[in-house]
Amino acid sequence: MFRRTFWFTAGAAAGVWATTKVNRKLKQLTPESLAAQAADKAIDAGHRLKDIAVDIRAQMLRREAELGEVLGLNAAPGGELPAAGRRAAIEPDRPAPVTYLHSRTKDSYRTTKDTTEASGPETSYDRNEDH
Repeated sequence: MFRRTFWFTAGAAAGVWATTKVNRKLKQLTPESLAAQAADKAIDAGHRLKDIAVDIRAQMLRREAELGEVLGLNAAPGGELPAAGRRAAIEPDRPAPVTYLHSRTKDSYRTTKDTTEASGPETSYDRNEDH
């Protein structure tokens, strides 16, 4: 008799537990509940994005201050300019060759023209100019 009572009680408890679990899940899946969950997640995402934007802005200001110190922009007027850290990549007395694109036929072809051979003010670096 004790055995039957135990299993009856265990079955009843399992049924109550399963019923409450199913009812909770059904309440979570109602349209109102889903809308509230979506709104909460959207608000949390907005707060996270705001925090990221604030962090990025703080890092930008910190880096800008570092660059201002290195370049001497924060120094008092009348100070010396910082020394040049790099040389020009192209020497001014010997310019690099310029590539022009000619489209006289359907097939375009490239020709290289050295700018040192160019005569006077007709040398142009405008890519959209007709040649």
